[in-house]
Amino acid sequence: MKFVIIGRNIEVTPGLKSAVEDKIGKLSKYFTPETEVHVALSVEKNLQKIEVTIPVKGTIIRSEQSSSDMYVSIDLVEEIIERQLKKYRNKIVDRKQEGGELSALFGQESDEDEEEIKIVRSKKFDIKPMYPEDACVQMELLGHSFFVFINAETDQVNVVYKRKGDTYGLIEPEV
Repeated sequence: MKFVIIGRNIEVTPGLKSAVEDKIGKLSKYFTPETEVHVALSVEKNLQKIEVTIPVKGTIIRSEQSSSDMYVSIDLVEEIIERQLKKYRNKIVDRKQEGGELSALFGQESDEDEEEIKIVRSKKFDIKPMYPEDACVQMELLGHSFFVFINAETDQVNVVYKRKGDTYGLIEPEV
């Protein structure tokens, strides 16, 4: 695995770099050596935060964790990512990604406590063109954490979503 480690409001010391590479490196059995791991370390107020993003063909494995100690945050994020990998292993393998970014070992491991994903509700609704700001207002009125709409500026399906800190995000398709 190749690591890209950056620091925001924090210096990435050799000790921190080593801790990240050791902990996240344990997950290398799930990926090929060419897999790139993006790690962002930051300090916000009294919280030590780590964000890990691993782009895998067709999807992204991502987690962010905060605590009062950066080394504890690193441990937490490693546990979360490993849990995500185990949970979604069959979905990723079914999409034939084991030949790309995932190693053959990934598809061969067994996990007895794996849960099956079940869709229990399906909705259909009219999508009306609107601006992202209007979509945020509509989302708030509905009390949802995300809202799907057609962007009036681009005529494409977009999603607005609530982020931490009372901010909003916009997801747009690449063309």
